[in-house]
Amino acid sequence: MTENIVLDPDSGIAPYEQLRAQLSERARSGALPVGHRLPTVRGFAEELGLAANTVAKAYRALEADGVIETRGRNGTFVAAAGGAAEQKAATAAQLYAETAERLGLTRQQALALAKDAVRAAYGD
Repeated sequence: MTENIVLDPDSGIAPYEQLRAQLSERARSGALPVGHRLPTVRGFAEELGLAANTVAKAYRALEADGVIETRGRNGTFVAAAGGAAEQKAATAAQLYAETAERLGLTRQQALALAKDAVRAAYGD
């Protein structure tokens, strides 16, 4: 699994974020199927040549996003994340829409701001 993980030390993006983004994309695309067991934090860190804290930080972010789940001593697994991740995004979108309306923005203004934020986040 780690042979396809490429971390760019010269990138302006922190290593944990690079790892988080790559694992998230693989889980969402199905390259890492639901239920796939991920390596331990320590083992993965050794394979990637990273500090264990870096991998742990990526795992924590992925768990917060609903992409992976930790089952105690049984390990860390790819979660049925589509639902959880989409639910969190839908909740955030609803909060944004309510806030924009409360602030008096028009629908067009709110949509334009949301589109700009998505473009910025995805690097478009």
